[in-house]
Amino acid sequence: MSSLVLKGKPVANSIKKITEEMIAADDLKPTLAVIIVGHDPASEYYVENIAKQGEKLGIAVILKKFESIDLAGLIHEIKQCNENDNISAIMIQKPLPKNIDEKVINSIISPDKDVDGLNPLNAGNLYLGQECFIPCTAESVLEIIKFYGIQTQSKHIVVVGRSNVIGKPIANLFLHKSPTGDATVTVCHSKTKNIENYTKQADILVTAVGRPNMIKKEMIKENCVIIDAGINEISKENDKNTFVGDVDYQDCLDKCEAITPVPGGVGSVTTTVLLHHVVRSAKKIKKKE
Repeated sequence: MSSLVLKGKPVANSIKKITEEMIAADDLKPTLAVIIVGHDPASEYYVENIAKQGEKLGIAVILKKFESIDLAGLIHEIKQCNENDNISAIMIQKPLPKNIDEKVINSIISPDKDVDGLNPLNAGNLYLGQECFIPCTAESVLEIIKFYGIQTQSKHIVVVGRSNVIGKPIANLFLHKSPTGDATVTVCHSKTKNIENYTKQADILVTAVGRPNMIKKEMIKENCVIIDAGINEISKENDKNTFVGDVDYQDCLDKCEAITPVPGGVGSVTTTVLLHHVVRSAKKIKKKE
């Protein structure tokens, strides 16, 4: 059996087209402020990629970088961005230093500019099925499902992972009465015993647990759909690092009906979703003027 490879690039391109049309239709000047503290090579690479993609779409990215900052200083910076109508959206790049309470920071960002969907108001609206910004990786999973016409209604979806940015929101979204919802959802995590008993039941398996190649073919059922939102850096024998997902792609490829690659799957959609959120925020701000 030849599995369908759910590539992220065509999904991202379709979102980019919609984003460009939104910018042109309302003559928007979207601007994203990214706050980054300290040095983290992976974070810096991610932010550089956001800036490059943003420039192509006509979205300005302002980088506010601090070698170090205390909680009060960071709150001050966020409040300035909240009050600045020239800034459409705010993103706090993680990880933050240990002296910064992420829960406090998430609550300070204006919900209207919170394009990562981490403010408690956005999280609550997601739970209630109201309009809000959805965490970008979770929304990327939905965009892939929509693009490839994967049916979720009455399906058993198993989510492996319970983070606030992927596991919890995506499980909740699958429960909504919507074209990408109406599913029966099971959530597994690091303390789930005999996890394969649950993954074997999945019509659709979504992984976001951060364990390289954890899911093997004996842990899935025939003709399931796998959405791998995990990204793990591993070292190979030649000392070159590479990225793999939570699913052993080659091992599961011939048993499943469809699967996202890593890299080239969910991750390649996430930045595009983030930038689309920036434009949505810019449009809302312009309407208020």
